Amino acid sequence: MESLFENIKHISNQKLRQKLPVYKRFLFEKIKIGTDKIIGIYGSRGVGKTTLMLQVLQELNYASDEIVYISCDHPLFSGISLFEFAEYFYKYGGKYIVIDEIHEAKNFEQELKSIYDFMDIKIIFSGSSAVKITNASFARRYAMHKLPILSFREFCEIKLDVAFSSFTFENLLNSHENIAQDILNSIKDEKILKLYNEYLEFGAYPYYFAAKDSFMQKVSDTINTVLFTDVALLYKVSASNIEMLKKLLHTISLCKPLELSIESLSKTVGVSKATLYNYIEYLHRAELLRHIVYEGKRFKSMQMPDKLYLSNTSLLKSLTNSSDIGTMRETYFASQVSYTCSLYYVKKGDFLVDEKYTVEIGGKNKSFEQLKDVPNSYVIADDIEIGFKNRLPLWLMGFLY
Repeated sequence: MESLFENIKHISNQKLRQKLPVYKRFLFEKIKIGTDKIIGIYGSRGVGKTTLMLQVLQELNYASDEIVYISCDHPLFSGISLFEFAEYFYKYGGKYIVIDEIHEAKNFEQELKSIYDFMDIKIIFSGSSAVKITNASFARRYAMHKLPILSFREFCEIKLDVAFSSFTFENLLNSHENIAQDILNSIKDEKILKLYNEYLEFGAYPYYFAAKDSFMQKVSDTINTVLFTDVALLYKVSASNIEMLKKLLHTISLCKPLELSIESLSKTVGVSKATLYNYIEYLHRAELLRHIVYEGKRFKSMQMPDKLYLSNTSLLKSLTNSSDIGTMRETYFASQVSYTCSLYYVKKGDFLVDEKYTVEIGGKNKSFEQLKDVPNSYVIADDIEIGFKNRLPLWLMGFLY
């Protein structure tokens, strides 16, 4: 263990010395001041989990021999027990461990539980969105935080170096005209709709700002890594079946959400309906796909299809150059709103938000005809800077976190 620890510590020191982005995502302060013994951060690949953990660690002022960074996907850590490594580190004065890609460690739940029970040491770890914690008693012992894609608000903060407030969905409904005007005043000569359209293509992942020219290739690499590493490892999916998952994603990217049926998808992809349901669930957990159920299913079992979307607009843009504008708008809305609100789809309108507000997504000339006689209903319109009464600008939905 001694020689292994020295090698890992060398890699750790290099990682901890690297220059980090100045911008800190919205979860930074919450995690930094957290008092929990074990903190977990989960989210899709590329959203900045590792950066966030290292930024928190740099702020905590531990001595270099009291902290260590390990990545469970590194060959050096293959076959090593997390508990035995932590025990060795703790014995020599270790106080804080940063664990990346914890889902690649064998029996990580039990190992973390043992560390929690027998050592006075703090841990912050990251894991794939596809990870599902199965031990309920352990899940209650630590704080788990989801780090979603960059919001449009965060994208604007990085791009313009201007701080913006976030709002609840209800705040936006009640005060959207004033909120939108304040934002427009803050960005001065910048055009909000130009920024919004840039976000649709490039905004979901922070690495856009470090590698703009290769962004789409990095998105493609992210998809492949999630499929061939996370999904394959966690759900025991073979390489040949991973190709079917890629075909499923591409098929969904080309279709409008409710044009898809399980029957037609199973034939196109070449798998049974039972297998297809499993694949959709895997992709949903891995945050490559988003399925939104019909609101009536809240109360009883119904033979209604789910709406299937790519998880965010950058994924959609990377898989097809001819995406339907309506699908793009709905994908943006769902990707921004679903982190803070529940979403269902409805017959009258497009979405039911928090089981209370019905919204219809459309262009600037979208009428209220479909929402006639629907209480608490709103049109969320593209291509407008400021709304009026029950008509809100679509871009503003990106200011919820």
